[in-house]
Amino acid sequence: MSENNELKRTLGLFDATSIVAGSMIGSGIFIVTAAMMRDIGSVGWMLVLWLLTGLITIFAALSYGELAGMMPNAGGQYVYIQRAYGRMISFLYGWTVFTVIQTGVIAAVAVAFSKYSAVFFPELNSEFCSFGNYLHINYAQLVSIFSIIFLTYINTRGVQNGRIIQLIFTSAKLFALFALIVLGLAIGLKTDTIGQNFTDMWVASKTVIAPNGSISIIPLSGFALMGAMGATIINSLFSSDAWNNVTFISGEIKDPKKNIPRSLFLGTLIVTIIYILANIAYLALLPVNGDSLAPDVIGKGIKFSSEDRVGAAAASVIFGNLGVSIMALLIMISTFGCNNGLILSGSRLFYAMSKDGLFFKKAEKLNKNQVPGVALWIQCIWACILCLSGKYSDLLVFSTFASLLFYILTIGGLFILRKKEPNTPRPYKALGYPIIPIIYIGITLLICIDLLIYDTRNTGGSLLLIAIGIPIYFLTKKENVFENNNDEVSF
Repeated sequence: MSENNELKRTLGLFDATSIVAGSMIGSGIFIVTAAMMRDIGSVGWMLVLWLLTGLITIFAALSYGELAGMMPNAGGQYVYIQRAYGRMISFLYGWTVFTVIQTGVIAAVAVAFSKYSAVFFPELNSEFCSFGNYLHINYAQLVSIFSIIFLTYINTRGVQNGRIIQLIFTSAKLFALFALIVLGLAIGLKTDTIGQNFTDMWVASKTVIAPNGSISIIPLSGFALMGAMGATIINSLFSSDAWNNVTFISGEIKDPKKNIPRSLFLGTLIVTIIYILANIAYLALLPVNGDSLAPDVIGKGIKFSSEDRVGAAAASVIFGNLGVSIMALLIMISTFGCNNGLILSGSRLFYAMSKDGLFFKKAEKLNKNQVPGVALWIQCIWACILCLSGKYSDLLVFSTFASLLFYILTIGGLFILRKKEPNTPRPYKALGYPIIPIIYIGITLLICIDLLIYDTRNTGGSLLLIAIGIPIYFLTKKENVFENNNDEVSF
């Protein structure tokens, strides 16, 4: 392999942790709490879901640490799946990452970026053009697309450019989130808002808003409550996703056998703590219940926050009318930095696939700046198309459900490789093995089953998309596009 096709190891532990945390913190934490409260209506169960999300994310990160130490190569999770299950399953993962997981999240985060840009430029909500009744494009979608193109261009200029942007924007949003939490608790705890919110904190109900604006409250208990919780946890899971992206850039991290496991644990732990504290700050500042027609944020409450902008509503309580602009700016910074990490890391997976003959051949080439430029632009084009294809909520469910399925598969591979390769060096062994990986697989599998029942359209579509990859794999194999036609890959 020529020197021009080998990635350089230039990123340290701080950089890797920044990518984990920065890729996780996007727009979700500022938005999804409103939907979760409408879905289950219980402060106690809502906080349980955020805690559960944090725990299973940390459990997954601890399990991935062992795999990352064993296989410190560019491509990360794709490499782990291939080692445990062979080429076809790894192709299906890569196919799904390209078609919906990575690009879908990039598109969803870009849509959120443009949504909050509209706070400063309301005309972005105006329609740019339409194609009959099937496709309506507004200026905000164009802003989403431009942001993806701009970040892709920056990352084609070298990994150090992406690294600098990641450090700046991750630091900025962590500082701003800590400020929101500290100020929110300092101000909110002087009122009785949090006390009222925690009254009857375990009483659950679903709030349904009809097309005519009428509101109905449906009490939840027993299996109905469990089903509602399983369905709405997709919101917090989406907000905590993309933690695994750092494994995609293993080929550019110094001492990856140690730094990747450490960064996975540190990044997921930091974000979990921040997310739980942020939700407590929301509860200290805003009442849960409210009136959708109320003129102010306190009157609307968390459930009826304008366009679900809970973060902006909380900031307006702290800073007054200026708070909406402050929070909008914070979320723009947060989503911009998040997408930088997603764009930087995702392209390395497609680079690794291309080297295996499982992706466009030109994607394995590094440009003059020693980054996979072609892979970056291919990823960019598809993510831009997805910006036009659906709503934020659709992209959220579609991408997160697919991610969960492959997280289960990857952690299952931990057991396969322990049996298949017992003597392979493992610089780090999964903490709590086999109990923690089993708990993760069990909980996540139950969530997936629940989502299939309660959101069949989006989850079924996600399964269909994965299944479409099977004939594509064999068709491409028949056309001799793969360099190695064996179903298993030896390492």
